Amino acid sequence: MSVFWTYRLKNSIGRRIKLFALSSGRKNVRRLSQKVKETESDNAFIPFMDVLKFRRNEARRSILVQVQSAQSFKELHSYCNSVGNIKQMLHYTVGVEPLNFIVVEFASEEDVTNVLERSSYVEDTQVVPVQSQFLWFRASNRKLPKLKQSKSAILNTENGNQCMKSPEIMNLLRNCDSVSEQMNVLYNSTKLNDLGTRLRFLTARQVENAVRGMFPKARAYPFGSSVNGYGKMGCDLDLVLRLCDDKIKNDARLMFHCKGLVGSERTASQRNMEAIGDLLQLFLPGCSQVRRILQARVPIIKYYQQLTDVECDLSMSNMSGVHMSDFLYIMGSLDPRIRPLIFTIRKWASEVGLTNSSPGRWITNFSLTLLVLAFLQKPINSKPILPSLNTLVKLAEPNDFYVTEDGINCTFLRDITKLKIPNGNNESLESLLIEFFEFYSQFDFASKAVCLNESVAITKPEHCALYIVNPLERGLNVSKNVSIEELDRFRVEARNAAWVLESQENKSENWGILSIFENKKKSNSVLNFAFSSKHGRLVEVSTLFEENTDKPIQYKNASVKKQIENIKNDTKDKLKEIQKINR
Repeated sequence: MSVFWTYRLKNSIGRRIKLFALSSGRKNVRRLSQKVKETESDNAFIPFMDVLKFRRNEARRSILVQVQSAQSFKELHSYCNSVGNIKQMLHYTVGVEPLNFIVVEFASEEDVTNVLERSSYVEDTQVVPVQSQFLWFRASNRKLPKLKQSKSAILNTENGNQCMKSPEIMNLLRNCDSVSEQMNVLYNSTKLNDLGTRLRFLTARQVENAVRGMFPKARAYPFGSSVNGYGKMGCDLDLVLRLCDDKIKNDARLMFHCKGLVGSERTASQRNMEAIGDLLQLFLPGCSQVRRILQARVPIIKYYQQLTDVECDLSMSNMSGVHMSDFLYIMGSLDPRIRPLIFTIRKWASEVGLTNSSPGRWITNFSLTLLVLAFLQKPINSKPILPSLNTLVKLAEPNDFYVTEDGINCTFLRDITKLKIPNGNNESLESLLIEFFEFYSQFDFASKAVCLNESVAITKPEHCALYIVNPLERGLNVSKNVSIEELDRFRVEARNAAWVLESQENKSENWGILSIFENKKKSNSVLNFAFSSKHGRLVEVSTLFEENTDKPIQYKNASVKKQIENIKNDTKDKLKEIQKINR
């Protein structure tokens, strides 16, 4: 079986989990989870750049069509099939009303060209006549008789962009048999699916086509969570636009005339970004809420693509973000436990208020991902699962050599089938989750920095609360924004989560990972001893350790009781130090 079809089968199984497990209960969760495991065991590794190339070609062979309803696919199939050879049709909706769309994938890019040549514009002087792969299917009338509905038409996906609601996910997790199974089900029911990936590459293709007139070699590369394997349904799309990504031809005699930059390189980049922002706002259908953030370290344009229902961040910087995505993709592909572990920890951080959708002094999902990977390089009580980045650098082959125009060395082994490092770690997902919480609840953040290049903690290069070395740009701290208060909240919540998972004996309604997702603000557990709200405000030390007289604490054994007392005393001392600093 083709590895790409295996990938699609996995996505299909994920959708079946969503559709049937709620009604069928625990039996179907087990059966479908087992099928996911079987397909994963047959799945060969595909290098990251090959995945990007495949998806980019897939977008070139596709059009996006707004239709009246999902049932319009039969008539649309009749029309499109008279022009080209249709491979797949995938339906989704946008908005409350809702608006219906179908992605039509053809067998070749030539089929798309033929379809676009037969398409037209609306007769309205108030619109800009832009040609793109985004179209709408006009209703039949006297001049346009209704087409026969194709009997061979198949709608491969219906409502393919629907995210599962939180109560539905919680119900799935309650029906699992183990914490490890819960983590796998959470991952498979929330990860970005095949249609979501297609829509993001079509969004990138629209920007790419918009500048092709002057820049025929332009490329818009998706990076970040949309492509690195850690994206969930509804995630944002990060794009880097390259006006020319071809290598210089040293043997060429004819050279293009080009304009020189006006002002500094940064000023020129900001002006170019402003022009791209105007292009998005004035000419490209579906692009709205365009915001130019040009004074940032990396100037970006934020906008919303209404037709694909995707929030976008567009930059014109170097390719280091794409290579970082490649590195994260490789690390996540080395072991099937890694991505479910990261999804669970991100979900936990969101539920207890450690992460936030807006930028600020809190930890980000990117930083959390690097913390998980660093932990897996050198766990406390088990064998390493992941190699260091330096190991991948040493094993790099000539075709793995990449250095950006800014001099950032992005050279490392891309094909992990050539990585001959044995992995003797057979711990369950549950064990790794608990070990992660224990690892960082006692990590020396005061003097040590997290470094994936070396697989060991290193001395902090500068003073800050949390220092995570950027693996590709080693002079940068990816967590420089995190405050000391937020770091302390992270450590305390990690201790809470470890204790809750280790002390569970009997299954309650919210057992396993559900117990660490509970809103701490509503919880009356004595374990919530550090902060009284999800916003991280300090409370009076005297109120932190008041015993709940209505419900006396039942400890598992004397050892657990002593452990809790030590944690309480340690936290009390730490909070006193923080209060002295703030005074």
